[in-house]
Amino acid sequence: MIEASDPAAVPAAPTRVGALAPLTVPAFRALWIAALISNIGSWMQTVGAQWFLVEQHSSPLLIALVQTASAAPVLLLGIPAGVIGELLNRRTLLIWVQATQVVIGGVLVVLTMTGEMSPYLLLALTLVLGAASAVQLPAYGAISAEIVPTAFIPNAASLSSISVNVARAIGPAIAGALVSLLGVAFVFALNAASFAVFLVVLLAWRGYRPSPHGFEPFLDATRAGVRYVRNAGIIRALYLRLGLFIVPASALYALLPLLATERLGLDATGYGVLLAGVGVGSIVGAFTMPRVRDTIGVNRTVLLCALAFGASMVGTAVSSWAALSVVILAVGGAGWIGVIATLNGAVQSFLPAWVRTRGLSIYQMVLFGSTAAGSALAGAVAGWVGSVTACLVAGLLVVLVALTQLALPLAATGHIARGRGELPLPELESDADIDENAQTLVLVRYRVDDEHRADFLTRMQLVEHSRRRTGARSWALYADREQPGVLVEAFDVGSWREHLSQHAERLTGYDQKVIHDAQILALSVDTEHLIATDPAARSA
Repeated sequence: MIEASDPAAVPAAPTRVGALAPLTVPAFRALWIAALISNIGSWMQTVGAQWFLVEQHSSPLLIALVQTASAAPVLLLGIPAGVIGELLNRRTLLIWVQATQVVIGGVLVVLTMTGEMSPYLLLALTLVLGAASAVQLPAYGAISAEIVPTAFIPNAASLSSISVNVARAIGPAIAGALVSLLGVAFVFALNAASFAVFLVVLLAWRGYRPSPHGFEPFLDATRAGVRYVRNAGIIRALYLRLGLFIVPASALYALLPLLATERLGLDATGYGVLLAGVGVGSIVGAFTMPRVRDTIGVNRTVLLCALAFGASMVGTAVSSWAALSVVILAVGGAGWIGVIATLNGAVQSFLPAWVRTRGLSIYQMVLFGSTAAGSALAGAVAGWVGSVTACLVAGLLVVLVALTQLALPLAATGHIARGRGELPLPELESDADIDENAQTLVLVRYRVDDEHRADFLTRMQLVEHSRRRTGARSWALYADREQPGVLVEAFDVGSWREHLSQHAERLTGYDQKVIHDAQILALSVDTEHLIATDPAARSA
């Protein structure tokens, strides 16, 4: 049996955390190994599916759509998956998802072995597997961050990326050899077995204790997650940077099968070696990235790694020598992991615990949605101008996107406190006579002298962002005409229950400081809570 680890019981982490430090947590280590095996199977599945379509002489667009079919479900299921992962026991959810993937993997094997598989049926089943992954990804990301100390979270995110890229190094090479020797059906069978391994590990992990959180109706929880991201400028900037990079960058993986066959004249084994080159570079990059990030910062790390990946795409497009292409792709792999792992770690470190799964689900939507769009676009362009030209143009776009960061750098997040602060909060209690679903209006009256008024108004702009992030659906600041010097903050919360949650779990240390810094400029602060009496004015 795998015992859960209490992050609080782990010794305090040093200022510089080692790249492998999260693996000292037993539960994280077991899940990481299981995820690695599952990722190896998934990359074998991708190679098998793409090569099946190559052997069927499918169009470039159809081959590129393998990645689109894997990624597109995240666009439809990303936010609901994040809410489900927030409300349900994450271990239980992962168990059901893995069991579903085992069944779908078995169907793939049977249809391929019996000769009933067609290109469009393959894409449909790949779409179903993608839907299962869409539900799994935010829950797995959140549970990984939940079981390690806070200081370990960025490196836990890097290790998760390492898992994907170790799989990229190993899976395609194995799949390329096995497709030639034993056929596509055997590769599909190994993928189903990898899902089963992850399922067994989850079943053996009996000591998981989910973080306590208050009940939220599904629609309210969905709105709260979207509202948080919409009002968190730093998170929006990280997501935008990720999407701008992924759309052109995904062309490399979508078109590599065509470059391998048409440009380099390789078979399935050779294609696997090319992907192994990407994976090896990713592994090296992942282990060196924490030190690079600590030395030059998040901005420069993302900039340099994006430039390296764009240059690798250009080099891969023009290379006519397989050995040189492997080296170029290794450089690209290091650049890829640098961008993805650094942005992922920044997002996970910034998101508060109460909205982490929902925030990660939107991150996954951006990641996989951009991959789906970029892959489909690359396939369409390749059908028009050829795979070499399409990859070359996409590489130049990646370089251009990277250079825009010189003018629009990412905001520093080191000053943002994720956890609960130490400032006292007013104790609010529910009342049996209050409908907890009723819409709630909060009025905060500040008496501010003329000397501090301008500074107070400036600080209240930050208070507005905080209120909106943590649940306010509308916010305004009014001047009282009858009482000069009095300013009234009014914000609407969907329900009394949600306002209680604001006080109990949603305010981070940073949020508390923002509110405190505004309040200390006021001579007095008085708060009123108004509950809607109209039964129709409910959060639902």
